[in-house]
Amino acid sequence: MTQMTSKPPAKTKAIFTVTEAAGNQIKTLLDGRGKPSLGIRIGVRQRGCSGNSYTLEYADEVNPLDEIVEVGNLRVFIDPKAVLFVIGTEMDYTEDKLESGFSFMNPNEKGRCGCGESFHV
Repeated sequence: MTQMTSKPPAKTKAIFTVTEAAGNQIKTLLDGRGKPSLGIRIGVRQRGCSGNSYTLEYADEVNPLDEIVEVGNLRVFIDPKAVLFVIGTEMDYTEDKLESGFSFMNPNEKGRCGCGESFHV
């Protein structure tokens, strides 16, 4: 009689992750908006010298094909046209004396332009 062993399910990589710093900044932006929002929406559009750039906007409604990532009590909506571009991406927020902003560490990127504003996959 052969004995079957069960393997634990393989860990799947999150479609999109948000660092604590980025989550805190998103919460600050949503709290300061002055009207209720469901969360933020991440998208990608063709722009810049490398071809694509990330977009961020307030999400006031759920689009039927949005991917929704829950981060604590925050919701990040991924535009369906952007999903293939951002799988495995980590969103962070950094602040120093000269600049502050969101950054995206995307394992799918094949290159970025010199100024860092656009990317290609």
